[in-house]
Amino acid sequence: MGSMDRLKSHLPASFRKTGEMSGAEKAECAKDKRHCHQRAQSLAGTAANTISAATNMKNLSIRDVRNQTEQNERVAEGKVRAKGNAKGHGVVLETAVRTGEGGSHTVTYTTEKVVGNGSFGVVYKASCVETGQTVAIKKVLQDRRFKNRELQIMRLLQHPNIVCLRHCFATRDEEGETYLHLVLDYIPETVYRIGRHYVKNAVKMPMLYIKLYMYQICRALAHLHKMGICHRDIKPQNLLVNMETHQLMLCDFGSAKVLVKGEPNISYICSRYYRAPELIFGATEYTTAIDMWSTGCVMAELMIGQPMFPGESGIDQLVEIVKVLGTPTREQIISMNPNYTEFKFPQLKTQSLHKMFKKVPAEAVDLVAQFLTYTPSDRITAVAAMAHPFFDELRQGCGTLPDGLPMPPLFNWLPGELDRAGPELRARLRCAS
Repeated sequence: MGSMDRLKSHLPASFRKTGEMSGAEKAECAKDKRHCHQRAQSLAGTAANTISAATNMKNLSIRDVRNQTEQNERVAEGKVRAKGNAKGHGVVLETAVRTGEGGSHTVTYTTEKVVGNGSFGVVYKASCVETGQTVAIKKVLQDRRFKNRELQIMRLLQHPNIVCLRHCFATRDEEGETYLHLVLDYIPETVYRIGRHYVKNAVKMPMLYIKLYMYQICRALAHLHKMGICHRDIKPQNLLVNMETHQLMLCDFGSAKVLVKGEPNISYICSRYYRAPELIFGATEYTTAIDMWSTGCVMAELMIGQPMFPGESGIDQLVEIVKVLGTPTREQIISMNPNYTEFKFPQLKTQSLHKMFKKVPAEAVDLVAQFLTYTPSDRITAVAAMAHPFFDELRQGCGTLPDGLPMPPLFNWLPGELDRAGPELRARLRCAS
């Protein structure tokens, strides 16, 4: 048995390919997945309690949610005026939007096409009949017994690097099912599509663009993490980019959650290539550091043109990580999941990241190394990452993109945005303000 096979044999059945499992292991894996699904439903149903409990955490500004009025908590009723075709064109949705004076006016949307779909539901590109403005509408099935955690979180978020929730409404179909519609800014490009463009043309993404995108990801995450919110699905597909300004916006908060110390969370979360090792080890009490691991994976992918850890299953994912970072020590495994008791892994040495990232600035390699470390508490935080020397070029105020257009806003700090940064970090981040 090879070293990688021995490594695979020591992990739970749920992380191995179905073809590699025995009948009993397949049954156990199916049981685990059912449990995860049931747990996810339970967590979604108790979102309000989660946020209420989270208000007791230090440095958590999410306590403002308790001050929201019942009126703000309500979701407007909408109607489906036309069903459209199978490709998502021609769906007509109508709802009432409140005005600042306490009144309301009718808004109608007509969909143009489906731009995204999955287990969560569907995302349409649509236009507002009254204004002609293009928007994205995310439609998800809603259990009326529970509040929608994604909606609750998005209502709290207003930031230059987070997609804006314009408003929301609910519709009901003939079977009585309720669907929640989130009306969002429409931004067609993603970091994923941009990266594929450079790969297809066999050229490296300009380092300035990598700096711009990574800085803005970190800024969005610093804002989330300050509020105790973990995104839990950072990946290139969830990073929208305005190609005129290269302003980046984080989207898709369907997996996001307020993390509360002592409260368990599902470990089967986050897209595989970007999944932190503590999740693979089955940790249920993790931190926002899982987002920072995912951020490091995105940065590495932009530099090498392909995913850094392309595992075909959960266990393959860990194998890919161990090939690069070496076998985690007993202490590192405990830091990822104190309840994990199997430590008999084959010993592999750490590879040099400088050899992996050829012709890449040393500062870039150093930042990736600080993102991709086993011990969650040792990973660089989002606010500290923004102050890393890798981003010094952005702070020097060069002012323009390679095409001559102005830079996106990078230092338009919101009130309290840098509260969690120490004096030295704050001074460094504000040097270009």
